Amino acid sequence: MKLYKKLILFLLTCMLIIACDKKDDSPNKIIIGTSPGPYSQLFLDAVKPILEKQGYQIKQIDFSDLLQADVALQQGNIDLNVDQHTAYMTDFNQHKKADLVALTHIPTVPTAIYSAKYTNLQAVKKGSKIAVPNDPSNTARAYRLLAKAGWITLNPTNQSSILSKNDIQTNPHQLDIVEMDAGFIPRTLNDFDYSVIPGSRAYAAKVDPKKALLNEDIIPDYELVVAVKAENAQKPWAQAIVKAYQSAEFKKYVQEHNAENYWQMPQN
Repeated sequence: MKLYKKLILFLLTCMLIIACDKKDDSPNKIIIGTSPGPYSQLFLDAVKPILEKQGYQIKQIDFSDLLQADVALQQGNIDLNVDQHTAYMTDFNQHKKADLVALTHIPTVPTAIYSAKYTNLQAVKKGSKIAVPNDPSNTARAYRLLAKAGWITLNPTNQSSILSKNDIQTNPHQLDIVEMDAGFIPRTLNDFDYSVIPGSRAYAAKVDPKKALLNEDIIPDYELVVAVKAENAQKPWAQAIVKAYQSAEFKKYVQEHNAENYWQMPQN
């Protein structure tokens, strides 16, 4: 019986800890779910200080990947994350029956073509092996970038933000395009002639952005956004985040830390 009572007390204690760790309703407390990459870091370095000057308390909870962060956001355990673009968020909402919305578009690191073998795009040849990400939104970005390089042409009738191999209209170099997990691409640079790496993955793998051979032209669907639950979009803390990203102080920070045009500013 004593053991049973101890077990009950232990479970109640655990429940209390979990409850206390969940998001509280303090109007001055903002919980951000961070993921590996430059966007969370930019928030912590440049946006957090602006908000703290206004009296907000910023709490950071780390997630190993964006999917976990989005689940926590939808469940209300965090207030926001800044590591996804609109296309990814739309896909998450559809598949998870979620209601995340974009507060504002933010600076984005472009997807780019890299190579461990060549220093220019002109070295492409028949049968060159190309690595591209296999998740739908980043696959589409990769194919648009290959088209920008002049290596393929795409089906002009597809106006969707999502593309697949079926949308490749011509492939004159008969490129061997291999779709794979974006996280593995930086580790396998030596196995391919060219590799397409999203900006966040290049950042996490410490790939030198100066070695990019060609950057994408970022369309609005692939600009990074501040994501929150729809019910929170108009709350004072959410609007304070929008104003912080649009402030002269933030823009000055980005300008001073934008060597080699690392950050592309949003179009809107």
